[in-house]
Amino acid sequence: MNGSSPSLADKAATLTPPITVSRDVAEALQSQRPVVALESTIITHGMPFPQNLEMARQVEADCRAGNAVPATIALLDGEILVGMSAEQLERLANAPSPMKLSRADLGFALAMGRSGGTTVSATMICAALAGIAVFATGGIGGVHRDGQDSLDISADLDELARTAVTVVCAGAKAILDLPRTLEYLETRGVPVLGYQTDHLPAFWSRESPWRVSMRVDTPGQIAATMQARQRLGLGGGVLVTNPIPAADDIPYDLMAVVVEEALQEAKLQRVEGKAVTPFLLSRILTLTEGRSLTANIALVRNNVRLAAAIANSVTERALAEKKGSAA
Repeated sequence: MNGSSPSLADKAATLTPPITVSRDVAEALQSQRPVVALESTIITHGMPFPQNLEMARQVEADCRAGNAVPATIALLDGEILVGMSAEQLERLANAPSPMKLSRADLGFALAMGRSGGTTVSATMICAALAGIAVFATGGIGGVHRDGQDSLDISADLDELARTAVTVVCAGAKAILDLPRTLEYLETRGVPVLGYQTDHLPAFWSRESPWRVSMRVDTPGQIAATMQARQRLGLGGGVLVTNPIPAADDIPYDLMAVVVEEALQEAKLQRVEGKAVTPFLLSRILTLTEGRSLTANIALVRNNVRLAAAIANSVTERALAEKKGSAA
């Protein structure tokens, strides 16, 4: 014993509140290597088995190919996992009636010993607790259509305002009210960066009619922005909007027609609350004859690759700063 406190890896690693960090994630954090958080509702609610498991494995492989350690986050039997084994991923992909976990649900799910997939907000919370600064997802939630009347606004937006994690996405889901979502984020002080674009991506579409006010063209510029915000003590996260690859783009005008048809069906069937998004995505999958799912997979993988590059840049900047301080 040298009197030093045990490392995350030595503890393998249990934090308080109860979060278990996998050994490879813990070792990467301890040695200041790049780590990327990954959400899990795409596994529990995004697609059926076994496609969900194949997708989970693929994005983790993409992350590793980008020289970053993947940290898939989920709940299994009341335990928050940051980084999952192959066996745990398969259990989650096959979990009966998993919860869809947002900020509001985490405490209940822990207390009741439940399993579930973490949304953007819940993933951000767990990533921040574990010390992970970069997170890749598909698309964030936002202000729903008619949100000015229903007040149906995703918890993702307030989480971005309060939790210091950089989220890489393909914009807000196109089923939402995009201009109001942008306005809400601006009001809450969340920087929305367009990666190599001046326009807000619309999930399945590379561009929407709405512009972003801040453009970045390299992962290093994003890492520098994160560092500057930290030095200013601004708090909160950074939203990086990354357009879907051109080969998988579904033009915005075409998707607008499809989304409107799905929204009308949801109204007729009186679908409400958390059931709205899964219903709409399912209908859009049918209406696009599967094209939306292919695009969804492509954009998630694209976001993971960019997140890995950002995590590498963050690590490089931190190490350079450390060397500079030592000199």
